[in-house]
Amino acid sequence: MKLCSLNEAVRAAKASVVLALVAVMALWAFSQQAAAQSYPNRRITFVVPYPAGGATDVSARLLATKLSDAWKQTVTVENKSGAGGVIGNDFVAKAQPDGYTVLVAITQIIQAPSLVSNLPYDVFKDLAPVTQVALSTIVLTVPDAQPIKSLKDLIELAKANPGKLPYGSFGNATTSHLYGELLKKTAGIDMTHVPYRGAAPLMNDLLGNQVTAAFVDLTTAGSQLSAGKVRALAIGGEKRRSQLPDVPTLAELGYPGFEAEGWVGIFVPAATPRDIVAKLSSELARIIASPEGVAGLQALSLLPVGGSAETFEAVLRRDHARWADVAKAAGVRGE
Repeated sequence: MKLCSLNEAVRAAKASVVLALVAVMALWAFSQQAAAQSYPNRRITFVVPYPAGGATDVSARLLATKLSDAWKQTVTVENKSGAGGVIGNDFVAKAQPDGYTVLVAITQIIQAPSLVSNLPYDVFKDLAPVTQVALSTIVLTVPDAQPIKSLKDLIELAKANPGKLPYGSFGNATTSHLYGELLKKTAGIDMTHVPYRGAAPLMNDLLGNQVTAAFVDLTTAGSQLSAGKVRALAIGGEKRRSQLPDVPTLAELGYPGFEAEGWVGIFVPAATPRDIVAKLSSELARIIASPEGVAGLQALSLLPVGGSAETFEAVLRRDHARWADVAKAAGVRGE
């Protein structure tokens, strides 16, 4: 009788634990659903891991304005620059996963894992993709003050002055940096890498002739190119851009390997409820594809993309492998 009673007590205890777990899961699911249904009910912050003025910042402000108009909630942009984007990325990776802290990142976030061994976050485990905003063309530029008129001129000047010519990038372990090192290796030249805390400060020093050349995004360089203050020698990507029809791709000039392009994308902390991710993804994709969104992004010299979180995740997986190959070919490690 005592053994029977003990067994019954054990079974009852197990049943109670199971019921408690079911209740907790049901409560969690209900709270997640309720959070998604009420989202957003307060201010949303877009975190840009680069200084104000660059392509990431400008596109973030465009999307923030449109999202605020659509949802009737305040959407602010906060710049948290440093460490080539790592500081801002890490801030969002460790933020409350409720959809109110959103990361507007660039390709660096998927390039860094192949370049930096001690990242404080894992892009695949700590961040969730929302949507890919746009592709960003990278342009090899020189100041108008330089006598350089072509890529051939730059390479000849660099070969005549090994180690003496500085080239700028908008951060360590970024597309700009990878392109620069890949060009050095494929062209057999030696130029000194000077990393900046974003594209805007890089452009300031390029205009001041503080660096001989720079790989900079077309959004940042566009107005200065139009004004004749800097000169475009070549672009990355698979084909020429309509904004610069006379500027050849690096592949056209005999330097393949620069086909992988930079992009701007949206992320949230990984534990953010899926319904919130889907809601944010759907609305941002709608804004990007709208006539106003397309016109706004094209005005920034960006190629609109949009799409679902799932589609963007597939891009991340593909680009992780693609940029790892580029980094290996260029011999780049994060500094």
